[in-house]
Amino acid sequence: MSLVHQTNEGGQELAARSELTAKELLREVGSVLRMSEAEVAAMALEEIDPSTDQTMIINMGPQHPSTHGVLRLMLELQGETVLRCKPIIGYLHTGMEKTAEQLSFMQGGTNVTRMDYLSPLNNELVFSLAVEKLLGIDGDIPERAVWMRMLLSELNRMSSHLLFMATNGMDLGAVSMMIYGWREREQVLRFFQKVTGLRMNHNFIRPGGVAADLTPGWRDDVLHILDEVEPRLEEYDILMTGQPIWRERLQGVGVITSQEAIALSATGPTLRSTGVPWDLRRDQPYLHYDEMEFDVIVGSYGDAFDRYAIRLNEIRESMKIVRQILDRMPSGDYRIQDKKVTPPPRARIDESMEALIHHFKIFTEGFKVPEGEVYVAIESPRGEIGCYIVSDGTSTPYRLHMRAPSFVNIQCLPHMMRGGLVADAVAVISSVDPVLGEVDR
Repeated sequence: MSLVHQTNEGGQELAARSELTAKELLREVGSVLRMSEAEVAAMALEEIDPSTDQTMIINMGPQHPSTHGVLRLMLELQGETVLRCKPIIGYLHTGMEKTAEQLSFMQGGTNVTRMDYLSPLNNELVFSLAVEKLLGIDGDIPERAVWMRMLLSELNRMSSHLLFMATNGMDLGAVSMMIYGWREREQVLRFFQKVTGLRMNHNFIRPGGVAADLTPGWRDDVLHILDEVEPRLEEYDILMTGQPIWRERLQGVGVITSQEAIALSATGPTLRSTGVPWDLRRDQPYLHYDEMEFDVIVGSYGDAFDRYAIRLNEIRESMKIVRQILDRMPSGDYRIQDKKVTPPPRARIDESMEALIHHFKIFTEGFKVPEGEVYVAIESPRGEIGCYIVSDGTSTPYRLHMRAPSFVNIQCLPHMMRGGLVADAVAVISSVDPVLGEVDR
């Protein structure tokens, strides 16, 4: 006798339509649109009459190649129309926020950098800014370190959006785009490897500044990236933007209104596609973004095409910012010269026993951070990434929580897919550009 084992995620899973009540539908739709329970019940009756037709619940993922990670979607279909969608997460859970409580503030960068693994430098930046605010040294960071952080963040935004171009093209059948987007992203990753020693998960932006100075010839390397990528973006426009089949697959697909996006706390290209010009670099400036000339790209219809076009044009805006940074990069220290936070120069370790002990204690025990709590948010490629830290006065955080934009934006999927075709589900998921590492973290 064989036993059949079934996976059950409990309350996360989508219930059958026969078990659905107006109150449950209210949680899905009405709570966002502020509808009454009676209005939601009427909507449920309009959608389908169970006596005359049948619906089917299917799983998309968690092993589906186009869910951009280990994402499971339960879809209720009437024919090929999606009536309901429920994202189920947690298959990649790594417990990074709990792990942070065992790691010193010096070691924390190695943990947070792996959350959004396509934008690791932005993860490191928001963590470092939060720690610096708790330490009270946020106004003392050397200018060169501040401008280096901006340079790396914008290059990281470019590399993340270039990978979106690749995967979004692949998801929708533009197979060549996977090769082209990956090719351009490789140029940025090679520069990161040269400067930080690693292509991804760098632990380079640290509390107090950055780990090392820019390598000789860095300016020419960056100019080479900009000169190579700029004409390639024109090719993307020819290959995709003006292509009739591409437009058919994306225009009017996965529409979300500004009212829904704001109610669901969506940020980044997902929110800006609805016409809301919200960008933390402009609206709540950090580093020196208030001195930069760039445009906040917004859409008009809140559809998958708008989200694609915004990311394509944000690459151009990031290139514009990078050119301004090249003109204004100052000389000087790349990290704060505070012995409580900063290890001694490598050369001094060979000369001084005190320097060796100092280095050892910084990297083993870490530095103590005053009691308090802080929340700092920046604009990552996917939207607002926030870092909330509670310190109890020791060298490790008492609590750490990351406000991950992918986690919040995934809430929008049921509203984007509602009433659409199952064939468009891949286009909708791709247009949100989720990274499951930061969803489950």
